[in-house]
Amino acid sequence: MMSSRARRMAAHHERHRAGGAEQLNLIPLIDILSTLVAFLLVYSTDVEVIQNSKGIPIPQSISRDLPHHSVVVMVTREDVFVQGERVAAVADVRPSQRDLMPLLQALRRPLLAGRDSVQADPANREVTIMADKALPYEVIKSIMNTCTDADYGKVSLAVLQKDQPVPAGQVAGA
Repeated sequence: MMSSRARRMAAHHERHRAGGAEQLNLIPLIDILSTLVAFLLVYSTDVEVIQNSKGIPIPQSISRDLPHHSVVVMVTREDVFVQGERVAAVADVRPSQRDLMPLLQALRRPLLAGRDSVQADPANREVTIMADKALPYEVIKSIMNTCTDADYGKVSLAVLQKDQPVPAGQVAGA
């Protein structure tokens, strides 16, 4: 014979055991996933990510051309990097100097940009220069000359895209 408390507890357990077999409602989950997919599709198209360093404020441009996968030469105010590896100091770059030898040697490494880039026609090999906008033009020019001497036919300068051109006479300070 069971006490009334034991009967109530047994009935309570019996009710919840039968109700535990409910189905999971998948419609809200599908709605969330479809919203997430739509968000990712909208915000992931036409984006090319270039390795960046917080120490390099790059200039802005209104050009609509997107960058391609290429060798990246980063130039901070102090150092020159090729694919993230320090190869020279900016102080070693002289305006009268045509080639920066450590940079030239680094750019001529056979496995730098992959086998396809090495086998490609020199006119089609690409290098992207990310340089601090406060650097003198002579330093950038010397680095660009070194890139062309290392058999890179397409030299690009990384810039941030602006919506509108700067009106004549209004140049932003560096």
